[in-house]
Amino acid sequence: MFKKILIANRGEIACRVIKSARKMGIKTVAVYSEADRDALHVDMADEAVCIGPAPSSESYLVIDKILDAIKQTGADAVHPGYGFLSENAAFARRLKREGVAFIGPNVNAITKMGDKIESKKLAEKAKVNTVPGHTEALKDVRQALSVSKQIGYPVMLKASAGGGGKGMRVAYNEKEAREGFTSAKREAASSFGDDRVFVEKFIEEPRHIEIQIMADSFGNTIYLGERECSIQRRHQKVIEEAPSPFIDEETRRAMGEQAVKLSKAVKYVSAGTVEFIVDAKRNFYFLEMNTRLQVEHPVTEKITGLDLVELMIRVAAGEKLPLAQEDVTLTGWAMETRVYAEDPFRGFLPSVGRLVRYKAPDESDHVRVDTGVYEGGEISIYYDPMIAKLITYGVDRAEAIAHMRHALDGYYIRGVSHNISFLAALMAHPRFQEGRLTTNFITDEYPDGFDPSYVPHDDPELLVAVAASIHRAYQERAASISGQFDGHQRKVLDDWIVVMGEREYSVHIVCVTGGYDIQIGDDRIHLRTQWELGQPLFKAQINGSLICLQVERNGAGYSLYHSGLRADVMVLNPRVAELYALMPEKIIADTSKFLLSPMPGLLISLSVKEGQKVSGGEELAVIEAMKMENVLHAEKDCVIKCVHAATGDSLMVDQAIIEFE
Repeated sequence: MFKKILIANRGEIACRVIKSARKMGIKTVAVYSEADRDALHVDMADEAVCIGPAPSSESYLVIDKILDAIKQTGADAVHPGYGFLSENAAFARRLKREGVAFIGPNVNAITKMGDKIESKKLAEKAKVNTVPGHTEALKDVRQALSVSKQIGYPVMLKASAGGGGKGMRVAYNEKEAREGFTSAKREAASSFGDDRVFVEKFIEEPRHIEIQIMADSFGNTIYLGERECSIQRRHQKVIEEAPSPFIDEETRRAMGEQAVKLSKAVKYVSAGTVEFIVDAKRNFYFLEMNTRLQVEHPVTEKITGLDLVELMIRVAAGEKLPLAQEDVTLTGWAMETRVYAEDPFRGFLPSVGRLVRYKAPDESDHVRVDTGVYEGGEISIYYDPMIAKLITYGVDRAEAIAHMRHALDGYYIRGVSHNISFLAALMAHPRFQEGRLTTNFITDEYPDGFDPSYVPHDDPELLVAVAASIHRAYQERAASISGQFDGHQRKVLDDWIVVMGEREYSVHIVCVTGGYDIQIGDDRIHLRTQWELGQPLFKAQINGSLICLQVERNGAGYSLYHSGLRADVMVLNPRVAELYALMPEKIIADTSKFLLSPMPGLLISLSVKEGQKVSGGEELAVIEAMKMENVLHAEKDCVIKCVHAATGDSLMVDQAIIEFE
């Protein structure tokens, strides 16, 4: 067994590998860029080596720097995690030359399966179902348009060396194919150093379902069930679960056997994932093979009881798999949500900054949190904006969802924007709960982006009761401090008007042992809580049911967060409520004559100049943030009055780029 493993990665996956290595009694080495000097994975490892400046192209992606760190520390094996060098054949080849074990597949498997064009040819040869398409790299825009027309729209333009949604564009017509080819090619070159792009048929109403495989060097290859990864945004997974609510045992077996067949064709060793597109009739087609550990591997671990990282380490050390296919059992249901530093109310734009407050849900048999951050740490512009992966487990899908909803309600993050409200809204969505999923789910259900008004709370009086009890607690403290808490003051404290949205609720609240009894109209609510002033999480029993909300003071009111909904609430005495209704609405500044940067990022392309006439839908600029390109288009026909930024500029949120006449 290895004595010391270097983890050639950062963030939550580096922390995850360290945990398994520590359990096995193996020393670990972290590598870090200058931006990650105070990162959690650096603190967790036994040793740490700085490998360069913040940009990954100058640190985590530089093979020579990783090799220097190996020599400095005497590590005898490397775990690459996912991303960065995890599917880089040249890296695996250099390690082999240096006599250092690569905890992953062999160079041949990485080379053949890491190239989407070559892997598709190999799959066809191995008699694995494949998506119709053109398996050669496209030479130029003209060929991209010609091939797309032959295949028939819609098509998917994909980077050959791509992954993680980068270098992928769907095109429904010639205009989108032209723009998509150029953008995918540019993004692929930036992210992978390989600008080859190919095209294949885009299957509509698809599900994205993948098979986890594990193989040793003795020819033993098994599959560990499937994962449903259909909830995606911009081809990046948002929610994963195992098993799939759609796949039956016969289809699972057929997909698993094809995944094993493909793996054996390249003599695959280690953990790997074969991804399939599945149509409404359970026909499945090979999409790609990821020759590494997947982000979503925890859901497979929860339903199989296996530690995939430990198995990868043992297989790389020359051990046989400890189980055969007939030993694999799938028990219960697991779900994973990806918590990102992004703003769902601003088109999911990345958010950077310091985690001023950070408290993850308590872990248990039903809740697991994989993270690489901590309170006071920073979300950097240089890397993927993932904060954590939240995993829940239950005896069935309904229970796994229930645990996830409760855990999301209790996940407290401040300082950066995050997508927890969106994840909670997805969990509460009837279509999601029914398991009617496709990769178009988010586009179909939120065509104009995410808005909290899409999430009507199923019990608004619950929010009213919580707001009233919180306000009562604050008023009680204020009255106690001033020494005015007499009988008259109590009457003032007991009767309120709660304003939430466009509705007003008359509330009578009475303090009782352990909480409050609250009258809202004809309904009586018994609220029992140990909550104290200033605590961000409001945990209580309401009419016997456990709830958890997040609460913030918001001027003279309160913001409550629950089940994906943010409710801004005012608690007023009756006279103040009358006056409040007469207050004029604040006029919002008109910014329609400016193109503002929707995120912090790098302006990599500016397509217009002063005085130019622009048509609606025309490309104006391209901003790169978190290694993803964001194309900004004109909303309507206009004339460019002034250009306020230049290509290569680093932009702040809401910084003016272009001014229109």
